[in-house]
Amino acid sequence: MARKAVVLLSGGLDSATVLAIAADSGYACHALSVDYGQRHAIELNAARRVAEALGAAEYRVMAVDLAHIGGSALTDRDIAVPTAATDGIPSTYVPARNTIMLSLALAWAEVLHSEDIFIGVNAVDYSGYPDCRPDYIAAFERLAQLATKTGVEGGAIRIHAPLMQMSKAAIIERGMALAVDYSLTVSCYQPDSRGGACGLCDACRLRRAGFDDAKVTDPTRYA
Repeated sequence: MARKAVVLLSGGLDSATVLAIAADSGYACHALSVDYGQRHAIELNAARRVAEALGAAEYRVMAVDLAHIGGSALTDRDIAVPTAATDGIPSTYVPARNTIMLSLALAWAEVLHSEDIFIGVNAVDYSGYPDCRPDYIAAFERLAQLATKTGVEGGAIRIHAPLMQMSKAAIIERGMALAVDYSLTVSCYQPDSRGGACGLCDACRLRRAGFDDAKVTDPTRYA
């Protein structure tokens, strides 16, 4: 039987590519999305489409209301999504988001008797979020060993971040080779009600530049 893996799936370009990589590596992929009160919750519809298209063994959505505490342009509608590059960590950073998501994935992985978790973080073409860096992923993997029954009993919890050192163009090229349909994905932080991308936010700019650099037609539907 194929080894089981939990794959965090946002519905965006990067996580779709990671799901394809995990499936191509022979894992039975249990895709997990998190409804955290994000203003671009339409990405959850995209995640479900991607999970179905890439043959995930199972797809689940778990809810954590980070909008209740706000502190990010993605969870607090009183904070505008920036439409130009900013210095430092941008307001679209969601406090503790990846820690919460990885914790949920870790819990599900234990129930599934899986030792493998995949996440689409990237530290090359990215927005500078602190929880997307290699040191963070390595630290969470150490925590997973200490904090779980699996780790204490001798299992080896692995946090796979296969896109960590890849450019956006390289990610797209890898996904195209694995037949990822990027028209199913939504990356925009403030899409319209039908998923049309704004073309101005950080996520849109990185995505568009990636397709340009890869010399691949951008399938994104812009509002």
